[in-house]
Amino acid sequence: MHLIGLDVGTTGAKAIVFNPAGLPLGHAFDEYPVCRPEPTAAEQDAEQVWHIARGVLREAVARSRVRDFAALSVSVQGDAVIPVDRDFRALHPAILGMDCRSHRHAEACAAACGAFALFQRTGMRPHPMNSITKILLLRDLAPAAFDAAWKFVTYADFILGKLGAEAVIDHTMASRTMAFDLHTRTWSPDILAALGLDPGRLSQPVPSGTPVGTLRSELARDLGLPATLPLVAGGHDQTCAAIGAGVVRERLGLVSTGTAEVLSTAFPSPALTRPMFDSYYPCYLHAGNGLYFTFALNHVGGILLKWYRENFGLPETAEARAQGADPYARIEAAMPAGPSPVMVLPHFNGSGTPRCDLQARGAIVGLTLASTRHDLAKAILEGLTFELRINLHTMQSCGLHLDQLAAAGGGAKSSLWLQLKADILNRPIRTLRCRESACLGAALLAGTAAGVYRSLDEAVQQTVVIDRDYVPDPAMAARYRERFATYETLYPALHPIHHPQPRVTHET
Repeated sequence: MHLIGLDVGTTGAKAIVFNPAGLPLGHAFDEYPVCRPEPTAAEQDAEQVWHIARGVLREAVARSRVRDFAALSVSVQGDAVIPVDRDFRALHPAILGMDCRSHRHAEACAAACGAFALFQRTGMRPHPMNSITKILLLRDLAPAAFDAAWKFVTYADFILGKLGAEAVIDHTMASRTMAFDLHTRTWSPDILAALGLDPGRLSQPVPSGTPVGTLRSELARDLGLPATLPLVAGGHDQTCAAIGAGVVRERLGLVSTGTAEVLSTAFPSPALTRPMFDSYYPCYLHAGNGLYFTFALNHVGGILLKWYRENFGLPETAEARAQGADPYARIEAAMPAGPSPVMVLPHFNGSGTPRCDLQARGAIVGLTLASTRHDLAKAILEGLTFELRINLHTMQSCGLHLDQLAAAGGGAKSSLWLQLKADILNRPIRTLRCRESACLGAALLAGTAAGVYRSLDEAVQQTVVIDRDYVPDPAMAARYRERFATYETLYPALHPIHHPQPRVTHET
C-alpha cells in the first residue's frame, strides 16, 4: 500500500507518493506568490494555493502509476490565518506568519495576559508571527470578513477541510497559535476570553496521526484516488520534516533550508524556562512520540538566494535557462574558494532567533573596488550559516544539546553549502536519501495511522536512510572561527543605526 505526503509551504506545494520503504514513486511541485500590499504585510490567495495543491496531488498520483493507496497526510507552513465559511471557502487572503502588521496585537496580548505567563501556558511568547495575533489583526483590518467567518483556520485545517475532513487542527499547529494550553492540550478559554475571541470559531484540536475523514468523492475522481482514501492529521512543516529526517528522540537536530532556514530539535518534557523565552524559542508539541519541539528561525534562507539570483545573478540565470541547467549551480560555481572577503548580515526581514529584532536590517560589509558579485553570493551563504552557529550555541545554553545534525530542504541539494555548514558549525552534518523530509514525515504519519507501520519508530527505521556525511575541514574550520568572531560584532555595531535615539535639543 502506498502513501501520499502533501507539503503546502510558503511559496509552493509539493506532493510525493511513497512506497512503504520510503522510496518516492511520483513527485510534483508548483509555486504560488506571496503578496505584499505594504512593506510589512504578507498575504496569499488561499484558494489559489488550494488549486495548486490539488494540481500537484493529481500530477504526483499520475506519475506514480500506482492505484493502491493507504492514506494521505499533510505538512503545512506555520501560523497563516484564513477566515472561511462552512464550505471552507476563503473569505479573505491568508495572512501569513511573516506578516508583521500584527506587532501591536502581540503587544496587546502581552498586556492582557502577561508575556512570560503566556509562554508558560502555551509555549509561545507574544510575537506577531503567532496565529492569534493574525486573527486580531483581521478583526481590525477586515471586519466584514471577520464577522462572516465560520472558522479561522490555518493551512492545516484549510487543506484537510478542502480534501474532505471536518474542521480539525492537529496539535502541532494548534500549539503554535498562543491560545492552546500545553498542559491540558485544549484551547485556553481564559486566554481567548481575555482577547475577545470565541473558541467555537477555532477548529477541534486532535493529535497528529489521527484519522480525520475520507477524501471527497468528486475529488477522488479528479485526482485518480480511491473515494475511501483515509485522511490523516499531519503537522507543522518543521515537525513533519523532523520526522522525515528521523528526529523522533532527543539530542537530534535538523537544519531545514527552504524559504526560511530552521534548526529544530525535540525533547521529552516542556521547556518553558526564562532562557527559552528570552531566546524566542517556542515550545510546542511534536508530531510524534509524545515529544515537545522547538526551533531556531532565520526568516530568510533560500529566499535570500532567490533575491540574489533576481538582482545580481541574471547572467548565470540566463545561461542556465538556455542550457536547461540549474541557475543556482551556476551561481555557486562562480563563488570564490574559502571565506568571502565581504560579509553579509542576513537580516533582510528583521533578525530571527535568538534576537528577533524586527527593526534589524541586512547589511553588506567590507566592500572595496575589487569586490565582485560572486563575493556577495558566497557571503550570503556564510552569513546564513553564521546565524545557525549563533543559534546552535544559544540552544546549548538553554539545555538543548544536539549530538547529530541532518540537513533537509532545498539547501540540502547544495554540496558546497553543506560543506560550508560543516566547516562553520565545526561538526558533521549528514544528508538523507529523501531530501524532501516534510513530505516523507507526513506520509509516515499517514502510514502509521493506516497500519502500514506498527509505530512511528518502525516507520522511521524502515524509511529514513543516511546518504552522506559532510565532515569539517580542520583548516577551513579554523579560518571560519576567526571570521565568526568578526561577524558577531556586526549586529551590535549596526544596532544604533536601526534603533535611533530621539535627538535631544538644548535651548539656550
